[in-house]
Amino acid sequence: MKIAVITMHAVKNYGSALQTFATQQVLSRLGYETEIINYIRKKNIDSNLIDVWTSKEKGLRKIAKKMLMYPTIKKWIRVWGNYLQTYIHLSAVTYTEMKDFSVTPVQADILCTGSDQVWNSGWNDGVEYPFYLSFADDNTPKISFSASFGKEKLDENEIEIVKPLLQKYDYITVREQSAVSILNNMGIKDVSFTLDPTLFLTKEQWKKHMKKSKPDEPYILVYQLNKDKNFDKMAVNFAKSKKMKLVRLCLRYDQIILPGRKKFIPEIREFLSLINNAEYVITDSFHATAFSINFNKQFFSVLPQKYNCRLKEFLDIFDLENRIVSNYLDFESAGTIDYGQVNKILDDERKKSMEHLKYALRFATDKIKQGESF
Repeated sequence: MKIAVITMHAVKNYGSALQTFATQQVLSRLGYETEIINYIRKKNIDSNLIDVWTSKEKGLRKIAKKMLMYPTIKKWIRVWGNYLQTYIHLSAVTYTEMKDFSVTPVQADILCTGSDQVWNSGWNDGVEYPFYLSFADDNTPKISFSASFGKEKLDENEIEIVKPLLQKYDYITVREQSAVSILNNMGIKDVSFTLDPTLFLTKEQWKKHMKKSKPDEPYILVYQLNKDKNFDKMAVNFAKSKKMKLVRLCLRYDQIILPGRKKFIPEIREFLSLINNAEYVITDSFHATAFSINFNKQFFSVLPQKYNCRLKEFLDIFDLENRIVSNYLDFESAGTIDYGQVNKILDDERKKSMEHLKYALRFATDKIKQGESF
Protein backbone atom coordinates (compact mmCIF):
# COMPACT_ATOMS: atom_id res chain seq x y z
CA MET A 1 0.00 0.00 0.00
CA LYS A 2 1.37 3.40 -0.97
CA ILE A 3 1.30 6.50 1.22
CA ALA A 4 2.26 9.93 -0.13
CA VAL A 5 3.45 12.52 2.41
CA ILE A 6 3.52 16.28 1.97
CA THR A 7 5.82 18.12 4.35
CA MET A 8 8.41 20.90 4.58
CA HIS A 9 11.27 18.84 3.17
CA ALA A 10 12.56 21.54 0.80
CA VAL A 11 13.44 24.32 3.24
CA LYS A 12 17.14 24.72 4.06
CA ASN A 13 16.83 23.60 7.66
CA TYR A 14 18.43 20.57 9.34
CA GLY A 15 15.37 19.66 11.39
CA SER A 16 13.08 19.80 8.37
CA ALA A 17 15.27 17.43 6.36
CA LEU A 18 15.73 15.00 9.25
CA GLN A 19 12.07 14.89 10.24
CA THR A 20 11.33 14.05 6.59
CA PHE A 21 13.83 11.19 6.72
CA ALA A 22 12.37 9.97 10.03
CA THR A 23 8.80 10.10 8.67
CA GLN A 24 9.86 8.05 5.67
CA GLN A 25 11.68 5.52 7.86
CA VAL A 26 8.80 5.07 10.30
CA LEU A 27 6.13 4.59 7.63
CA SER A 28 8.35 2.30 5.55
CA ARG A 29 9.07 0.10 8.57
CA LEU A 30 5.34 -0.20 9.12
CA GLY A 31 5.14 -1.76 5.67
CA TYR A 32 4.03 1.18 3.53
CA GLU A 33 5.55 2.19 0.23
CA THR A 34 6.36 5.77 1.19
CA GLU A 35 6.82 8.70 -1.15
CA ILE A 36 7.47 12.32 -0.24
CA ILE A 37 5.49 14.65 -2.49
CA ASN A 38 8.08 16.98 -3.99
CA TYR A 39 6.11 20.14 -3.26
CA ILE A 40 8.47 23.12 -3.32
CA ARG A 41 6.92 26.51 -2.70
CA LYS A 42 8.16 29.17 -5.09
CA LYS A 43 10.12 30.96 -2.35
CA ASN A 44 11.99 27.71 -1.63
CA ILE A 45 12.96 26.94 -5.23
CA ASP A 46 16.76 27.01 -5.46
CA SER A 47 16.84 29.52 -8.32
CA ASN A 48 14.64 31.94 -6.32
CA LEU A 49 16.56 31.88 -3.04
CA ILE A 50 18.91 34.78 -3.80
CA ASP A 51 15.97 37.04 -4.71
CA VAL A 52 13.93 35.96 -1.68
CA TRP A 53 16.82 36.71 0.69
CA THR A 54 17.41 40.16 -0.83
CA SER A 55 13.76 41.11 -1.48
CA LYS A 56 13.75 43.91 1.12
CA GLU A 57 16.87 45.61 -0.24
CA LYS A 58 17.26 48.09 -3.07
CA GLY A 59 20.02 49.49 -5.26
CA LEU A 60 23.62 48.97 -4.14
CA ARG A 61 22.53 47.35 -0.86
CA LYS A 62 20.67 44.70 -2.84
CA ILE A 63 23.70 44.03 -5.05
CA ALA A 64 25.99 43.85 -2.01
CA LYS A 65 23.68 41.48 -0.15
CA LYS A 66 23.37 39.24 -3.22
CA MET A 67 27.16 38.99 -3.39
CA LEU A 68 27.32 38.27 0.33
CA MET A 69 24.61 35.59 0.24
CA TYR A 70 25.72 33.85 -2.96
CA PRO A 71 28.34 31.50 -1.36
CA THR A 72 25.87 30.55 1.40
CA ILE A 73 23.06 29.77 -1.01
CA LYS A 74 25.38 27.81 -3.29
CA LYS A 75 26.39 25.63 -0.31
CA TRP A 76 22.76 25.25 0.83
CA ILE A 77 21.77 23.98 -2.59
CA ARG A 78 24.56 21.41 -2.59
CA VAL A 79 24.12 20.19 1.01
CA TRP A 80 20.33 19.89 1.03
CA GLY A 81 20.11 18.81 -2.60
CA ASN A 82 22.56 15.95 -2.10
CA TYR A 83 20.78 14.77 1.04
CA LEU A 84 17.31 14.76 -0.49
CA GLN A 85 18.48 13.02 -3.65
CA THR A 86 20.37 10.37 -1.67
CA TYR A 87 18.08 9.61 1.26
CA ILE A 88 14.55 10.78 0.45
CA HIS A 89 12.15 9.01 -1.90
CA LEU A 90 10.75 12.03 -3.72
CA SER A 91 7.90 11.98 -6.21
CA ALA A 92 8.98 12.10 -9.84
CA VAL A 93 6.83 15.20 -10.33
CA THR A 94 7.75 18.52 -8.71
CA TYR A 95 4.79 20.64 -7.62
CA THR A 96 5.14 24.38 -7.01
CA GLU A 97 1.53 25.62 -6.96
CA MET A 98 -2.01 24.32 -6.62
CA LYS A 99 -2.71 23.96 -10.33
CA ASP A 100 0.16 21.47 -10.66
CA PHE A 101 -1.80 18.96 -8.59
CA SER A 102 -4.63 19.11 -11.12
CA VAL A 103 -2.28 18.63 -14.06
CA THR A 104 -0.57 15.62 -12.46
CA PRO A 105 -2.64 14.22 -9.57
CA VAL A 106 -0.76 12.52 -6.74
CA GLN A 107 -1.13 8.75 -7.03
CA ALA A 108 -1.37 7.05 -3.63
CA ASP A 109 -3.68 4.89 -1.53
CA ILE A 110 -3.31 7.21 1.50
CA LEU A 111 -2.36 10.88 1.67
CA CYS A 112 -0.57 12.28 4.69
CA THR A 113 0.36 15.74 5.92
CA GLY A 114 3.74 15.30 7.55
CA SER A 115 5.36 17.02 10.48
CA ASP A 116 7.09 20.35 11.10
CA GLN A 117 5.26 23.70 11.08
CA VAL A 118 3.19 22.85 8.02
CA TRP A 119 0.13 24.60 9.46
CA ASN A 120 1.90 27.70 10.78
CA SER A 121 0.32 30.53 8.78
CA GLY A 122 2.88 32.97 10.19
CA TRP A 123 5.90 31.21 8.74
CA ASN A 124 3.96 30.25 5.61
CA ASP A 125 2.76 33.79 4.80
CA GLY A 126 -0.84 32.65 5.10
CA VAL A 127 -2.66 29.34 4.83
CA GLU A 128 -0.64 26.97 2.66
CA TYR A 129 -3.46 24.96 1.10
CA PRO A 130 -1.48 21.96 -0.23
CA PHE A 131 -0.31 21.24 3.34
CA TYR A 132 -4.01 20.74 4.17
CA LEU A 133 -4.30 18.21 1.30
CA SER A 134 -6.74 20.54 -0.46
CA PHE A 135 -5.79 18.92 -3.78
CA ALA A 136 -7.10 15.50 -2.71
CA ASP A 137 -10.43 13.99 -3.72
CA ASP A 138 -12.89 13.02 -1.00
CA ASN A 139 -12.45 9.28 -1.53
CA THR A 140 -8.73 9.12 -0.74
CA PRO A 141 -8.04 8.61 2.99
CA LYS A 142 -6.27 11.57 4.59
CA ILE A 143 -4.27 11.61 7.84
CA SER A 144 -1.59 13.76 9.44
CA PHE A 145 1.62 12.67 11.18
CA SER A 146 2.71 15.03 13.99
CA ALA A 147 1.68 18.18 12.13
CA SER A 148 2.22 21.52 13.88
CA PHE A 149 0.50 24.92 13.98
CA GLY A 150 3.55 26.28 15.82
CA LYS A 151 1.35 28.51 17.98
CA GLU A 152 -1.17 28.20 20.79
CA LYS A 153 -4.24 29.61 19.03
CA LEU A 154 -5.57 30.68 15.65
CA ASP A 155 -7.52 33.82 14.89
CA GLU A 156 -11.13 33.56 13.73
CA ASN A 157 -10.33 34.27 10.07
CA GLU A 158 -7.84 31.42 9.95
CA ILE A 159 -10.22 29.04 11.70
CA GLU A 160 -12.88 29.84 9.13
CA ILE A 161 -10.47 28.87 6.33
CA VAL A 162 -8.84 25.76 7.79
CA LYS A 163 -11.73 24.14 9.65
CA PRO A 164 -13.49 22.74 6.53
CA LEU A 165 -10.13 21.51 5.23
CA LEU A 166 -9.27 19.75 8.50
CA GLN A 167 -12.74 18.22 8.76
CA LYS A 168 -11.95 16.20 5.64
CA TYR A 169 -9.14 14.32 7.39
CA ASP A 170 -9.93 10.81 8.55
CA TYR A 171 -7.56 11.06 11.51
CA ILE A 172 -5.15 13.72 12.73
CA THR A 173 -2.05 13.44 14.89
CA VAL A 174 -0.30 16.63 15.99
CA ARG A 175 3.02 17.50 17.63
CA GLU A 176 1.76 19.79 20.42
CA GLN A 177 -0.96 19.43 23.04
CA SER A 178 -2.03 22.99 22.21
CA ALA A 179 -2.77 21.79 18.67
CA VAL A 180 -5.06 19.09 20.10
CA SER A 181 -6.96 21.87 21.90
CA ILE A 182 -7.12 24.01 18.74
CA LEU A 183 -8.67 21.14 16.81
CA ASN A 184 -11.00 20.04 19.61
CA ASN A 185 -12.28 23.61 19.89
CA MET A 186 -13.16 23.44 16.19
CA GLY A 187 -15.23 20.35 16.93
CA ILE A 188 -12.65 17.96 15.43
CA LYS A 189 -12.33 15.06 17.88
CA ASP A 190 -10.37 12.37 16.01
CA VAL A 191 -7.07 13.86 17.13
CA SER A 192 -4.07 12.52 19.06
CA PHE A 193 -0.80 13.95 20.31
CA THR A 194 2.33 12.30 18.91
CA LEU A 195 6.01 13.02 19.27
CA ASP A 196 8.02 14.62 16.50
CA PRO A 197 8.96 11.92 13.93
CA THR A 198 12.67 12.27 14.80
CA LEU A 199 11.87 10.87 18.25
CA PHE A 200 10.21 7.77 16.82
CA LEU A 201 13.76 6.65 15.97
CA THR A 202 16.08 5.66 18.81
CA LYS A 203 19.59 6.96 19.37
CA GLU A 204 20.95 3.64 18.07
CA GLN A 205 18.95 3.97 14.86
CA TRP A 206 20.17 7.55 14.35
CA LYS A 207 23.77 6.46 14.97
CA LYS A 208 23.56 4.31 11.84
CA HIS A 209 22.61 7.41 9.86
CA MET A 210 24.99 10.00 11.32
CA LYS A 211 28.42 10.76 9.91
CA LYS A 212 31.09 9.01 11.96
CA SER A 213 33.52 11.44 13.59
CA LYS A 214 35.57 11.79 16.77
CA PRO A 215 36.29 15.23 18.28
CA ASP A 216 39.84 16.26 19.13
CA GLU A 217 38.73 17.73 22.46
CA PRO A 218 35.52 18.29 24.47
CA TYR A 219 33.32 21.09 23.16
CA ILE A 220 30.11 22.99 23.73
CA LEU A 221 27.93 23.19 20.62
CA VAL A 222 25.93 26.31 19.80
CA TYR A 223 23.15 26.10 17.22
CA GLN A 224 21.36 29.43 17.01
CA LEU A 225 18.57 30.22 14.53
CA ASN A 226 17.54 33.66 15.83
CA LYS A 227 19.65 36.77 16.39
CA ASP A 228 20.13 37.34 20.11
CA LYS A 229 23.15 39.11 21.61
CA ASN A 230 22.22 37.86 25.07
CA PHE A 231 22.33 34.28 23.74
CA ASP A 232 25.88 34.88 22.49
CA LYS A 233 27.05 36.33 25.81
CA MET A 234 25.56 33.43 27.77
CA ALA A 235 27.23 30.86 25.53
CA VAL A 236 30.64 32.55 25.80
CA ASN A 237 30.41 32.84 29.59
CA PHE A 238 29.30 29.25 29.98
CA ALA A 239 32.15 27.97 27.80
CA LYS A 240 34.63 29.96 29.89
CA SER A 241 33.19 28.56 33.11
CA LYS A 242 33.56 25.00 31.78
CA LYS A 243 36.97 25.74 30.17
CA MET A 244 35.77 24.14 26.95
CA LYS A 245 35.93 25.05 23.30
CA LEU A 246 32.80 26.75 21.94
CA VAL A 247 31.80 25.35 18.53
CA ARG A 248 29.16 27.20 16.54
CA LEU A 249 27.16 25.49 13.81
CA CYS A 250 26.61 28.27 11.26
CA LEU A 251 23.84 28.26 8.67
CA ARG A 252 25.34 31.24 6.82
CA TYR A 253 28.84 32.48 6.07
CA ASP A 254 28.04 35.97 7.37
CA GLN A 255 27.77 34.43 10.86
CA ILE A 256 31.57 34.43 10.95
CA ILE A 257 31.36 37.47 13.24
CA LEU A 258 29.61 35.48 16.01
CA PRO A 259 31.65 33.92 18.84
CA GLY A 260 32.89 30.34 18.70
CA ARG A 261 34.87 28.11 16.35
CA LYS A 262 32.78 27.86 13.19
CA LYS A 263 31.35 24.82 11.44
CA PHE A 264 29.92 26.38 8.30
CA ILE A 265 26.86 24.63 6.81
CA PRO A 266 27.91 21.04 7.56
CA GLU A 267 26.36 18.08 5.77
CA ILE A 268 23.01 16.95 7.21
CA ARG A 269 24.42 13.75 8.70
CA GLU A 270 27.27 15.71 10.28
CA PHE A 271 24.68 17.85 12.07
CA LEU A 272 23.71 14.70 13.98
CA SER A 273 27.29 13.84 14.91
CA LEU A 274 28.01 17.41 16.06
CA ILE A 275 25.18 17.09 18.59
CA ASN A 276 26.07 13.53 19.53
CA ASN A 277 29.74 14.35 20.19
CA ALA A 278 29.12 17.55 22.17
CA GLU A 279 29.49 17.73 25.94
CA TYR A 280 26.80 20.44 26.07
CA VAL A 281 24.36 21.90 23.54
CA ILE A 282 22.99 25.45 23.69
CA THR A 283 20.22 26.10 21.19
CA ASP A 284 16.99 27.88 20.31
CA SER A 285 16.08 25.16 17.80
CA PHE A 286 13.23 22.71 18.40
CA HIS A 287 14.92 19.86 16.55
CA ALA A 288 18.35 20.44 18.08
CA THR A 289 16.61 20.21 21.47
CA ALA A 290 14.81 17.02 20.41
CA PHE A 291 18.05 15.40 19.24
CA SER A 292 19.82 16.52 22.43
CA ILE A 293 17.22 14.66 24.49
CA ASN A 294 17.26 11.62 22.20
CA PHE A 295 21.08 11.48 22.40
CA ASN A 296 21.08 12.11 26.18
CA LYS A 297 23.04 15.36 25.97
CA GLN A 298 23.30 18.02 28.64
CA PHE A 299 21.63 20.99 26.95
CA PHE A 300 20.12 24.43 27.44
CA SER A 301 17.25 25.98 25.49
CA VAL A 302 16.90 29.66 24.69
CA LEU A 303 13.33 30.47 23.74
CA PRO A 304 12.90 32.36 20.45
CA GLN A 305 10.66 35.42 20.59
CA LYS A 306 8.13 34.00 18.13
CA TYR A 307 6.37 30.62 18.16
CA ASN A 308 8.10 29.36 21.29
CA CYS A 309 5.13 27.38 22.66
CA ARG A 310 6.21 24.26 20.75
CA LEU A 311 9.56 24.26 22.59
CA LYS A 312 8.02 24.96 26.01
CA GLU A 313 5.39 22.25 25.57
CA PHE A 314 8.02 19.80 24.40
CA LEU A 315 10.24 20.35 27.45
CA ASP A 316 7.19 20.04 29.74
CA ILE A 317 6.69 16.45 28.53
CA PHE A 318 10.05 15.46 30.01
CA ASP A 319 9.89 17.69 33.11
CA LEU A 320 12.80 19.67 31.70
CA GLU A 321 11.39 23.18 31.96
CA ASN A 322 14.49 24.16 33.95
CA ARG A 323 16.61 23.77 30.80
CA ILE A 324 15.14 27.06 29.53
CA VAL A 325 17.73 29.78 30.17
CA SER A 326 17.51 33.54 29.86
CA ASN A 327 20.61 34.62 31.84
CA TYR A 328 23.87 33.15 33.00
CA LEU A 329 22.56 32.29 36.49
CA ASP A 330 20.04 29.92 34.88
CA PHE A 331 22.90 27.71 33.67
CA GLU A 332 24.16 27.19 37.20
CA SER A 333 20.72 26.50 38.71
CA ALA A 334 19.68 24.06 35.98
CA GLY A 335 21.95 21.30 37.31
CA THR A 336 22.58 18.02 35.50
CA ILE A 337 19.89 16.09 33.63
CA ASP A 338 19.12 12.64 35.06
CA TYR A 339 18.42 10.74 31.86
CA GLY A 340 17.14 7.67 33.69
CA GLN A 341 13.75 9.28 34.23
CA VAL A 342 13.81 11.21 30.95
CA ASN A 343 14.42 8.03 28.95
CA LYS A 344 11.53 6.29 30.70
CA ILE A 345 9.23 9.14 29.66
CA LEU A 346 10.63 9.09 26.12
CA ASP A 347 10.14 5.31 25.79
CA ASP A 348 6.59 5.65 27.10
CA GLU A 349 5.71 8.54 24.78
CA ARG A 350 7.34 6.81 21.82
CA LYS A 351 5.20 3.71 22.35
CA LYS A 352 2.00 5.75 22.76
CA SER A 353 2.84 7.85 19.71
CA MET A 354 3.43 4.76 17.60
CA GLU A 355 0.08 3.33 18.66
CA HIS A 356 -1.67 6.58 17.71
CA LEU A 357 0.04 6.56 14.31
CA LYS A 358 -0.89 2.92 13.73
CA TYR A 359 -4.47 3.72 14.68
CA ALA A 360 -4.56 6.58 12.15
CA LEU A 361 -3.21 4.27 9.47
CA ARG A 362 -5.73 1.54 10.35
CA PHE A 363 -8.48 4.16 10.14
CA ALA A 364 -7.29 5.05 6.63
CA THR A 365 -6.88 1.40 5.59
CA ASP A 366 -10.38 0.52 6.79
CA LYS A 367 -11.78 3.34 4.66
CA ILE A 368 -10.06 1.85 1.61
CA LYS A 369 -11.47 -1.62 2.38
CA GLN A 370 -14.96 -0.21 2.85
CA GLY A 371 -14.69 1.52 -0.52
CA GLU A 372 -13.57 -1.71 -2.20
CA SER A 373 -16.50 -3.64 -0.75
CA PHE A 374 -19.09 -1.54 -2.60
